[in-house]
Formats: sequence, C-alpha cells, structure tokens
Amino acid sequence: MRGTVRKITTPRRIVIDLMHASIRVPFVSLARPLDVRLLSEARTQGPRPGWAAIFVKAFALVAKEEPVLRTLYVKWPMPSFYELPRSVAMVAIARVEEGQDCVLPQRITAPDEMPLDEVNALIRHAKDAPIDEVPAFRKMMRATRLPLPLRRLFWAIGLNFGRQRANYFGSYGVTSVSAYGAGELHAMSPGPFVLSYGVEKPDHTIDVVLRWDHRITDAALVAKVLNRLEQVLNTEIVQELRANRQQNEPKPVRAVGT
Repeated sequence: MRGTVRKITTPRRIVIDLMHASIRVPFVSLARPLDVRLLSEARTQGPRPGWAAIFVKAFALVAKEEPVLRTLYVKWPMPSFYELPRSVAMVAIARVEEGQDCVLPQRITAPDEMPLDEVNALIRHAKDAPIDEVPAFRKMMRATRLPLPLRRLFWAIGLNFGRQRANYFGSYGVTSVSAYGAGELHAMSPGPFVLSYGVEKPDHTIDVVLRWDHRITDAALVAKVLNRLEQVLNTEIVQELRANRQQNEPKPVRAVGT
C-alpha cells in the first residue's frame, strides 16, 4: 500500500531520543489515590495555580526531607549513586509544533524554594511562549539538531555523569493527561522518579502514580513518600494558598470623619 512519507520534526525527535534513553531503566510503579479535600477547598477560595505547579512544589518539599528522592543512578566513571543538594523538576509540556504533537521538558530548579505562583508562571510560560523563549526548550532543540551519533553521545554524557544529568534531565519528572479526562498514566523516562496524576474526583481524591528506578530504592519507601506527599498537599501547600489569598484580599477602607 502506498503511503505518505512525513518528516520527523525536531520536537518530535526529542520524544524519540527520550524513549531510547528510557529502554533499559528498571522502572516499577505504585499507584494510590490521595485525599486532597483541604487543598481543593483552598483552591476555590483564591488564586488557582495549576495542579502541575502544585505537584511539582509538593514533591520537591518531600524530597527536601528525603534525600533518596534527590538521588541519581549514574554509570560513569563507575556505577554509583549521586545525591543532589536540591531537587530539579522536569515538567512535561504538551505542545503542537510544525503540525505534530510533542512533549517538551520544562526545567525548574529547587521549586521548593520558590513561591507557588512563580512555579505556576514558569509552567504557563512554557506552554504559551515560542520555543526559543524557553531556555530549557532551546537547549534541548540545539542538541536534537545534531546528527544521530552525536546525539547519542550527548545523551550518554548527560545521563551518566551526575552533575550533567541534573543539569539536563533533572531529578524527577511530573506529567499528566488530566486536562483530557480521567486516566492512569505510566510515563516512560530515564528516571529516577516520574510522578503522574489524574483528575480530581467527586470525593476529592486524585489518583497518583509514582514510577521510580528500582536500583535506587524500594516500594516501602515510595509508599511512605506518597503518604507524606498527601500531607504536604494538605498542609504546606494549603497554607501558602491561604496566605496568598489574604495578601490579595482588598483591605477595608476606614472612613475618616471631619
């Protein structure tokens, strides 16, 4: 059957390279519904940052307490664990470029140290701005325009030296298809951690899937991490949302008699 040959665009080639880098990662996953009732109430009472920003910051807050969530498995110069001083999030941004769907990673360094509004603004900017105006996109696009052998070398260096891996691929990823309805997403990535989340249900729960590189840790710790993530969502994140609401509330005007 005769078909039509279509060019693979550079943004789409990034996804192809990402999948190639993810093939040999021994991922396992744990799915669990998280109760976000208090968080949901706080979001309805003031500014509404996106769920992506909320999960990006909440996971980084948990990782601040749990060093294994900031740990990478690297192979060069010898297999070892590389612990980062801060978390680096890679947020999957769905876009349409040159007529093809693609996913590009927005890099956010130390989101636990940033206001939630700033995290949200970085994600929105990555969704709407031209590719050349997003530094993380621009860097990845330059590397993806290289010939295949050089791209493979670039990815190998970026993935197997701890410092470079943090710079190019971060310490965890956040992704979701909740904007298009319910569904459980088990995303592929070079790792070491990938968090995906679904839609908020009528009972105020959100299904969360955490995939991780089994070389780094085991399921018991990940289960504890999800418990702590639920707590952070309903405490630290809620407190920040309430503080933002109070700052944005108009102050009462007192009449001055003459």
